[in-house]
Amino acid sequence: MLLRHLRYLLAVAEHGGFTRAAEVLHVSQPTLSQQIRQLEETLGVSLFDRTSRTVKPTDAGEAYIECARRVLVELEAGKRALHDVKDLSRGSLRLAMTPTFMAYLVGPLVRDYVARYPNIHLEIFELSMDEIEAGLADDSLDIAIAFDQVRSTDIESIPAFTETLGLMVGRDHPLYERQEALSAEEVAELEFALLTPDYITRTCIDEYFAQAHITPKVAIEVNSVNTLLEVIRHSAIATILPEPIATQDRALRRLSMQGAAPERGAALLRRKNNYHSAASLAFVALVSGTDFS
Repeated sequence: MLLRHLRYLLAVAEHGGFTRAAEVLHVSQPTLSQQIRQLEETLGVSLFDRTSRTVKPTDAGEAYIECARRVLVELEAGKRALHDVKDLSRGSLRLAMTPTFMAYLVGPLVRDYVARYPNIHLEIFELSMDEIEAGLADDSLDIAIAFDQVRSTDIESIPAFTETLGLMVGRDHPLYERQEALSAEEVAELEFALLTPDYITRTCIDEYFAQAHITPKVAIEVNSVNTLLEVIRHSAIATILPEPIATQDRALRRLSMQGAAPERGAALLRRKNNYHSAASLAFVALVSGTDFS
């Protein structure tokens, strides 16, 4: 059995048939079919059910395909380990962040990381929590900054810092110059533009409102952090986002609220039992020593 057999196996499983898989692999369909037959003969089991129009893995095939995925992920990690340079004179880092962290963290972190390690090639991705977990699992990402609520047991969560959410408004809002803290009753009278409920940030905001016994007036819901910021900058409406986003150059101002502000844990995420490159370890050290308050 060769690695080629495993790659062919995964291609057929991913594309649901031999024709499309052969096109992607740039081999003929008879060649691909022959290679899969050889693998099945070696293993002594049928890996695919070929009786229907769609080629589906058998139960044995499902189990073996999962093992094959893990093998290829580990081999790719091993290949990177061979080329890793401990002095960071070269290398690469595949970094992901969820959208709200990207809005204020990526600039300072990249600035500091590039200043220290100018020869490391960075690939940066803005992804959802689900996409981050999938990327770490299949080894298409090295590390991520996201929330500490990780579902997969294969992902390690390293506590990084506590993020505080704050109430903020743009210059057109009548409370822009407000100095005194707002009471819960005053917050309840505001109109809000918030991220849509599929954002973990929105879940945290909703929990805060519930605990404060506030029924917010949500006038606008937005599925993009950048779009939400534009809405706040150009309208007399409030929002709640991580406090560091409210800066003068963004024309946003954070208003104080009575009582404890909503908080959540931010974490560095990476795959357990995986090779962690020198570039990745250097990023962990940088984040661990940075003050984001």
